[in-house]
Amino acid sequence: MTAVLRAREVTKVYGGTHALKGVDFDVAAGRVTALFGENGAGKSTLMKILAGIERPTTGQVELDGEVTQPRSARDAADHGISIIHQELSLCPNLSVQDNLFLAREIRGRTGAVDRAAQRAATTAVMRRLEEPIDPDRLVADLRLGQQQIVEIARALLQNARVLIMDEPTSALTAPEVAVLFRLIRELTAAGVAVVYISHHLDEALEIADDVVVLRDGALVATAKARDVELSWIVSHMVGRDPDALFPDREPEIGEPVLALDGLVVADPQNPHRLAVDQLSLTLHEGEILGIYGLMGSGRTELLEAVAGRITPVAGTIELGGEPLGTTGIRDRIARGIALVPEDRQRDGLVQTMSVGQNISLAGLARFVRGLFVNRDTERAAVSKIISDVTVKTSGAAAAIGSLSGGNQQKVVIGKALLTQPRVLLLDEPSRGVDVGAKADIFALVAAQARRGLSVIFTTSEAEEALHIPDRLLVLARGRLVGEFRRGQITREDLMSLSDGGTAVPTEARERAR
Repeated sequence: MTAVLRAREVTKVYGGTHALKGVDFDVAAGRVTALFGENGAGKSTLMKILAGIERPTTGQVELDGEVTQPRSARDAADHGISIIHQELSLCPNLSVQDNLFLAREIRGRTGAVDRAAQRAATTAVMRRLEEPIDPDRLVADLRLGQQQIVEIARALLQNARVLIMDEPTSALTAPEVAVLFRLIRELTAAGVAVVYISHHLDEALEIADDVVVLRDGALVATAKARDVELSWIVSHMVGRDPDALFPDREPEIGEPVLALDGLVVADPQNPHRLAVDQLSLTLHEGEILGIYGLMGSGRTELLEAVAGRITPVAGTIELGGEPLGTTGIRDRIARGIALVPEDRQRDGLVQTMSVGQNISLAGLARFVRGLFVNRDTERAAVSKIISDVTVKTSGAAAAIGSLSGGNQQKVVIGKALLTQPRVLLLDEPSRGVDVGAKADIFALVAAQARRGLSVIFTTSEAEEALHIPDRLLVLARGRLVGEFRRGQITREDLMSLSDGGTAVPTEARERAR
């Protein structure tokens, strides 16, 4: 096994925080190295050092046995090291092809950008990814999963010798993941070294050849992927068995709080297609209602319609027996409906604001006295939320970008809770967070439900769908195809139902009620 890239005794210190502690890390040519660890374990910091985005405090990086330290991401790319970032780094106001060739344009003999060549290359790489995206389409108009495909395509076009993938599948559908895995195997067969980071542990283990685990900035375990199981990975990451990650819950379900009747929602990107088709449901006080569906099932559009972000084409939404009509987000928040969006970076956080400012943003009206904001009351409320949702931060004044993905997600949830909602809508709340943060988030949700909060959360992860909700709805192509109490459906039946859209027999649905 040939190590093409090595980190030797790498340490990284930020102020008083040791993000990495003397880490040795090898990346072998023609193999996939899966890097596991909780948020804050040091995975992204290590990858940024390898990719030239950060420099180590001590230690060194070796490429082909030679000591080197890329001075920038461009320098690393010139050395054959490319990275796909966890948080998308695309320019939404530019087209797909402009994003793929930004700062590395194809130029003709006159020096002008050869847009025809760029368009042809974009079409070819998208065909390779089995995603027919128009090269001239604005990135802002793409759904999140398609944007992630564009990020992957950009890395593929660089013909890297070492390809670092940091959460490349967090917004991809199962078929898209299968295509990516096929490409990864093609790349490794050609001698490319791949580093694969994912919070989908079973997925990463499936594609990996080698396994490395970080915890608290230190390397704690290495193994061949064929020799380990998920329980081994989780125990080294967080010291807990996977079965202990889902909270035990004896729900106390109250009266109906939210009722949807015959809801019809058009696809915002294609008004001729229905994202939600004649959907009816009832949510009760203190209930955790799960909605399972693959990409395109309508799960996001459903929550956005309830939150007032999308106006339904038909149907009614009632809160506490009163119709909500066509009111928008501000009115829905005032009435007690709060949404935690799927894309926390674009829709949930303001990157230029601090942790505390992000938390208080949606509930700021609570602290206004006359023409001024009562800062003492605001600070006290923010401090309590930080404590309640267990955000790991140096304080409310810390930059939101200094937090790990899991802690950023907790900030978005805290912002929603500060509005004192009756109904909390969570769209893929565990996307891009590790198993420990995921356990924290669902323990928080269960605690809030015990206090009477009504919760709807969407997920595309079968384990979450099977273990978390008191009641589970399955969506396929905008339609409700199944309804179950916890323990009434298997993983295999869940996957089959959501993929094929086959309706559950009426008697089964009646039993589920």
